[in-house]
Amino acid sequence: MTILCVRFQLPPVDEAALPGLLGLLEEFTPVVQALPPDGALADLRGAERYFGRTALELASVIRVRALALHGVDCVIGAGPGPMTARMALREARPGRTRAVAEDEVREFLAGQPVVALPGVGAKTARTLCEYGLDTLGRVAAAPLSTLQRLVGARAGRELHEKAGGVDRGRVVPNAVSRSLAAERPFTRDELDPGRHRRALLSAAEELGARLRALDKVCRGLTLTVRYADRSATTRTRTLPEPTAHSPALTRAAYGLYEALGLQRARVRAVVLRAEGLDPAEQAAHQLTFDPVDEKVRRIEEVADRVRAKFGPHVLMPGTLAA
Repeated sequence: MTILCVRFQLPPVDEAALPGLLGLLEEFTPVVQALPPDGALADLRGAERYFGRTALELASVIRVRALALHGVDCVIGAGPGPMTARMALREARPGRTRAVAEDEVREFLAGQPVVALPGVGAKTARTLCEYGLDTLGRVAAAPLSTLQRLVGARAGRELHEKAGGVDRGRVVPNAVSRSLAAERPFTRDELDPGRHRRALLSAAEELGARLRALDKVCRGLTLTVRYADRSATTRTRTLPEPTAHSPALTRAAYGLYEALGLQRARVRAVVLRAEGLDPAEQAAHQLTFDPVDEKVRRIEEVADRVRAKFGPHVLMPGTLAA
């Protein structure tokens, strides 16, 4: 168990604490991958040898330091690879690390629903379940040729390997500063898809305004949906072109949301993150002859000038995309 997946229990709209918490992990290992808005992967192979402690012992130290230095509790999953650690995190609870040893991986995976596997979306899960492949144990036992017919050659091969416990992933150190996030928590667990979409609209407009204020564009968008049972689903989409255009961000956010196929989900919060930030002057913009799009862009420019002069809350959310 050399990989930890840590999710810090940050207060709402307190993502600014994440870089400091990543720094805490980097005191143990330089191989830390941020999983915004509130998590990270840490590879402790070198740390176990250096500190003479197991990954589970180091996880306990990390939890105590996060509480003592930052006042933040965390839940931790541990496993021999990133995939297993992320799945173990789903069963973790504050104060106790959910660990899966290398010789327990296949047994652990066998009882998991297919949708629990990172990278398996709602559409793929529905396809597999229609053929009775509703658990990873059944997927691992299915013939490779059957999976490839159902989901495609490459996806079928990867699915078969992962369901059998083969984890080719690795922890890739990255920089959380190359992204911006907007979180919309609900005052109560929200079932209404209309309210979910309005929250996404508000978050997309906030991100667009912040990107334009920084003269930045983003190349991708990540949606995290947090549920009432403290679990979460995260999906990422690469944009057709780098943009800071609020309607384009809104369309991508809606697409990510629709792809989840949520049915009566009790949602506690949605988090939208703009990924891969680049200077706006370096981004190529595809010319458009749509007068409506050009009008919206001109309205955005006026709205940005108003915000810069009178403050960010002068314009009501939703005015630009109405």
